[in-house]
Amino acid sequence: MRHIFKAGTNPDKPVLLLLHGTGGDENSLLPLAEMIDPESAVLSVRGNVLENGMPRFFRRLAEGVFDEEDLIYRTQEFHRFLDDAAKEYQFDRNNIVAIGYSNGANIAASLLFLMNDSLKGAILHHPMVPIRGIPLPNLTGTDVFIGAGTNDPICPQQESVELQELLEGAGASVVIHWESYGHQLTITEVEKAKEWYEKHYA
Repeated sequence: MRHIFKAGTNPDKPVLLLLHGTGGDENSLLPLAEMIDPESAVLSVRGNVLENGMPRFFRRLAEGVFDEEDLIYRTQEFHRFLDDAAKEYQFDRNNIVAIGYSNGANIAASLLFLMNDSLKGAILHHPMVPIRGIPLPNLTGTDVFIGAGTNDPICPQQESVELQELLEGAGASVVIHWESYGHQLTITEVEKAKEWYEKHYA
């Protein structure tokens, strides 16, 4: 998978896994990592599925309708990629915090839903429930921030609430922050994510 790795100045800090939205790439969220924690190492990945030429992390059948078979396959593939990256770049595999937006937030949520101990925590900007009707792994000790929109046309408010409930039901500690700017990722939402991050990982 095409990616950028930048070593951090503090090896005790989490590795920030950056996961872009549809049409983004491995450069899209680098400013977020700098805002959240400039001391952390960064692993920023480009999705290897194309939709009308736009990179994504998994296929979808329509807006808001995921190709679940492909989602599961890509999630397992991504989990293996993280295993390999930890060996290649010699970072702690158990100290990864994902920062994802939209499609990137969805693949991060899918890692939490499907793969045990894949992520230490996650900042999910405008995610959806990745897959329903499955037992989740034990997420005790996993901290999750959800940034959501009260008027998000792509990710309805109830979708974010359901995701929070499912994650908490599996033992995760979840904070949800509401904005009213649709599907847009705002500076105030990033600032709230930074506040949350510093409480857990500073």
